[in-house]
Amino acid sequence: MKKVFLLVVAVFTAFALFACVVEDATVESLVIMEDITDDEYNVGEDLDLDGLVVKAVYTDGVEVNIDLTEATITGFDNTTVGQQTITVTFGEASVTFQVTVFDPTAEVTLIGLELVSLPTKQIYAVDENFEDAGLEVQAVYSNATKETLTSTDWTITGFDSSAVAQEAALSVSFEDKSIEVPYQVHELIVQGITETTITVGNTATVGGPLSYIGLPFNSGILAYFAQVNANGGVGGRTINFINHDDGFDPTAGLNYTKQLVEEDNVFALVGHFGTPTVGATLSYIQETGVPMVYAATGINGLYFEKEDGLNNPVMAVQPIYKTDGRLMTARVLNESLFGDNGDAKLADGDKVGVLYTSDDAGSSIKEGVDVQASVEGKTDDFVFQSVAMNGTSVDTTSLNSAVLALLDANVEAVILAMNQGPFTASINALNAAGNTAPVFTSYVSANVTAVPGETVDYDFEIFANAWLDISDPEGTNGFSQDYWDFATAMTTYGTPEYAADAFAMAGYIAASVFVQGLERVGEDLLTWESFTKAMEESDINIPMGGIVDFTEGKRWGIASMALLQYSAETIQGDNPATTEVVETEYIVEAFDVVRPIEDISVIEAK
Repeated sequence: MKKVFLLVVAVFTAFALFACVVEDATVESLVIMEDITDDEYNVGEDLDLDGLVVKAVYTDGVEVNIDLTEATITGFDNTTVGQQTITVTFGEASVTFQVTVFDPTAEVTLIGLELVSLPTKQIYAVDENFEDAGLEVQAVYSNATKETLTSTDWTITGFDSSAVAQEAALSVSFEDKSIEVPYQVHELIVQGITETTITVGNTATVGGPLSYIGLPFNSGILAYFAQVNANGGVGGRTINFINHDDGFDPTAGLNYTKQLVEEDNVFALVGHFGTPTVGATLSYIQETGVPMVYAATGINGLYFEKEDGLNNPVMAVQPIYKTDGRLMTARVLNESLFGDNGDAKLADGDKVGVLYTSDDAGSSIKEGVDVQASVEGKTDDFVFQSVAMNGTSVDTTSLNSAVLALLDANVEAVILAMNQGPFTASINALNAAGNTAPVFTSYVSANVTAVPGETVDYDFEIFANAWLDISDPEGTNGFSQDYWDFATAMTTYGTPEYAADAFAMAGYIAASVFVQGLERVGEDLLTWESFTKAMEESDINIPMGGIVDFTEGKRWGIASMALLQYSAETIQGDNPATTEVVETEYIVEAFDVVRPIEDISVIEAK
């Protein structure tokens, strides 16, 4: 390997979504983001809402912290002793929280129970007995005193582990008061595990037009697992990997996923691949509970804000497409990337064209574009054109018609909301039609293999989001040690020609995240439940990046990205792609960093 080119850049952080409301959107739900500071009052005291933060989620996807003075607060009675449920209503939605009112001068009576901590064990196998270790309950009295109860004080009723139950609750009772404690009953799953092996798999396509993605992706997975196996495996177990080629077809993807789980008996899906298959299998994965580590897509169905205690087996790492669309739109509206010198912002009223494919990827990214355009009050400046799909390929007639419509609208920037294949077809169609406006697209296309620059001279700039980081100015040849660890693994255990391939890096990351979960389980019994619980213990370190956070059931992937710009430079010299040392003219393609890793609030403030 003579040269290594910087392909993509990334970091792993999360950001809060702040927005303003468009007039035609309605409130879909309310979420308490921060609890009220004071939830205990004496008779006669007024309710104090200090500390309470409530977020409204609108039907158009916009999320905003509400002004509590504009909400209706009901349920508080400062003359009545006891535990009270307070309701916050805003628009058509509401959310509740609890406070307690005491009377220190009255006769002492029991007014309720307070759940201090859940039992350590909340997930049970069929026919297992209840374990109260870790359960802490307090009796709350009218004079504001509290008494910690013990197992000899309370009575447990309502626990039933005779059948699988995703959502159940038992009752803890003391005197005439009771409180509910949630639990779940699952089948005890240990499939795919022997004393010496762990079997996992995916359905990534490794043939046909998308093999340039699937082959390096799986090569990265295999190289990481081979390296782990060469060093003794995890807990004395080596990792076996099974792949079925679904041809990027959702029906085949679902069938092969079922085969992996029900016939191949894999322990987990690692590197679950592609928008069609992931979209078609999410409900099946949720129903069966098989762990899915790293989805090679970003469809919005992967997003779960919080599923605490539900043992959610879906553990996506890549950024969700909705976030992808918001970030690229924020870049278009706020960055100085336009004009003759590429240092001007769009002028007020300049039109932004959006080409989006009629599949899950296109609609998911478009949703983020819609949200950010609304947030910035620029909805009227956006021109949307849908592009029909024929299977995994774009419909040429539909694409050409959409491109001409955008150019007729005199757009000053173009957003391509789509996957790699449609992206390549779209930039070629834009170029053929005479487009000169800069083009912005998803992180999935931040790879030179998606831009046929050696045969096409584009008349516009091409920008892409990115989430991998392999650079380090102080590292060897300007690259990080994580990158060199990856390159060494690819050279030693994988396919050396993929040692600078972004898709191989993604596969390597998928395998690494899975292995970290195994290592956290350690010597404990390895089951689907214990693995998922281990993944949720704390942040997961990402090679060539930062962290992904699954704690408290969070499933929102990566939420900050860099901006890259495509370049194709003609070089005279020894072509690194050839084995012969010959002076010749050749083209070097790269995606170079033009804006660092930033979250949306930083971009909006520019």
